[in-house]
Amino acid sequence: MLNLVLFGPPGAGKGTQAGFLIEKYNLIHLSTGDLLRSEINAGTKLGLEAKSYMDKGELVPDEVVIGMIKSKLETVKDAKGFIFDGFPRTVDQAKALDNLLDGNKTPVLGMLSLEVEKQELIDRLVSRGKVSGRADDQDPTVIENRINVYNQKTLPLIEYYRPLGKHFGINGMGSIEDIALRLKEVIEKL
Repeated sequence: MLNLVLFGPPGAGKGTQAGFLIEKYNLIHLSTGDLLRSEINAGTKLGLEAKSYMDKGELVPDEVVIGMIKSKLETVKDAKGFIFDGFPRTVDQAKALDNLLDGNKTPVLGMLSLEVEKQELIDRLVSRGKVSGRADDQDPTVIENRINVYNQKTLPLIEYYRPLGKHFGINGMGSIEDIALRLKEVIEKL
């Protein structure tokens, strides 16, 4: 089973590249952002709780996110693999994911880390916000906070996967096609 963590700061292109990987390798996309937005749009208690964190650019608590991932994994038993997009975001989440996957004997094979310059991230998010209407992509203060939260709380996740030989840094600058080719080159070696 091909289980991959697609990693990178907000605006790195994880969602765009996930689309390519899903099609190329017939993977199930597990985007915590999409799952959370779905709950928010449905107006559920979980969605309202998540929204209060997301509106400030903060991470949603682990127990909320892990519960959603576990539920999703249980509904898709015959998958060829999963691409985790936006999860894990902390070492604790990575350990929880390993525990979930170990039960099925289907570990994460690699963390594909998209590396993008800060100003490019900001430009991409502002541009996306104009199209999507997402509040967290329109306010420069929230964008800056999201990048800072990523650097403080999420970036250390690399040090969890690196000693396991599962971290792969990918240049996330350039065209969508060029980035997709770089990802494919790494995946073909796994």
